[in-house]
Amino acid sequence: MESIQATKQRFGIIGNDPKLNRAVEKAIQVAPTDISVLVTGESGVGKESIPKIIHSLSHRKHGKYIAVNCGAIPEGTIDSELFGHEKGSFTGATATRSGYFEVADGGTIFLDEVGELPLPTQVRLLRVLENGEFLKVGSSAAQKTDVRIVAATNVKMVDAIEKGKFREDLYYRLSTVEINLPPLRDRQEDIHLLFRKFAADFAQKYKMPTIRLTEQATDLLLKYRWSGNIRQLRNVAEQISVLEQNREISYETLKHYLPDMGSNLPAVVNSKKAESDFSSEREILYKVLFDMKRDVNDLKKLTLELMKTGNAAKVKEEQSSLINKIYSEESEAEEELASIIEEETNGAETDVEVFSIPEHTPEQRKDKYEYAEEIKEEENLSLQQKELELIKKSLEKYNGKRKEAADELGISERTLYRKIKQYDL
Repeated sequence: MESIQATKQRFGIIGNDPKLNRAVEKAIQVAPTDISVLVTGESGVGKESIPKIIHSLSHRKHGKYIAVNCGAIPEGTIDSELFGHEKGSFTGATATRSGYFEVADGGTIFLDEVGELPLPTQVRLLRVLENGEFLKVGSSAAQKTDVRIVAATNVKMVDAIEKGKFREDLYYRLSTVEINLPPLRDRQEDIHLLFRKFAADFAQKYKMPTIRLTEQATDLLLKYRWSGNIRQLRNVAEQISVLEQNREISYETLKHYLPDMGSNLPAVVNSKKAESDFSSEREILYKVLFDMKRDVNDLKKLTLELMKTGNAAKVKEEQSSLINKIYSEESEAEEELASIIEEETNGAETDVEVFSIPEHTPEQRKDKYEYAEEIKEEENLSLQQKELELIKKSLEKYNGKRKEAADELGISERTLYRKIKQYDL
């Protein structure tokens, strides 16, 4: 059996990470068999190297090796590409065509991005894996093929199965042996080694001196996340090799080539934050509306009890838990209660008592709307100004995010929302 180090040298695999070595070791061990292999890992980690190792070390090494990017073939033509078609089977089929499974008979097919296969094609592929048979598009005659399938995906297959985008039985057929390649950020000791290899390759390709990193630039290289993995690292090395006149690359220079670190290179704008902000605003509005509906229902219940009994003290005693629930969030609820009662009774005078407001005799009671206005007039103007200043500062501090501002002010989100409307902020 070929050693791990010899295999890595043969296929140009650079790095000594234990997870990488384990992946190569599994590929070497599984190569002499005919079982299906699923290679998993993020985009750009080098998954295409594993199928080549498996094919080259198998008894099929003299047969054809065909790599198919399933995500790059349109859904309408992928069946024809994989399994072939008969003449006249669809518009444009002017001749009979052999598909990859027929051409690669006795060899290996590498299905890259297998998670992108449409469901009808998945059914056809499952039949090949189960009994080695397939049907050309437009044909009713089954054909036999002896092909070893190695698949790769960067999709989380369990999630795809749960969403109904990938067949569970096909997944288990493909993943008899699963080989996972680690992301570059988990191979820190290999990052600088890979960069130096790419820098040397591009220096030779473009006939120029090799670029070198300063110590600070090397630290940045190792700390960066590398979401695009080896492919991204290679692109950065090539850009710097071509564009920089000074062959010693400093921290500041390297920083300009790394997205999210002051880069002047194009980057994909993430719209999820905007969607999240909109969703948060919508949730707050829903919460306010539901809370208002709940409070109105509670108030209706209290009003009905008062109208039936006419005894405010008795209702207050029997419904104390409901009253406490209504006024537990904020002290300003008395004002809100008065205004809601006004709306519910269409301005009619009632014997309804605003709980937690000092009791008055029937002769002292006034219309609830007028009473609420009196409370507002009695408020100290300086306190209002202080309150307004505090709300403004808190909203500015948290860039208008009401939840965080309300938490800091020690009030509920609903109360803050009402204050914003009150002060027209």
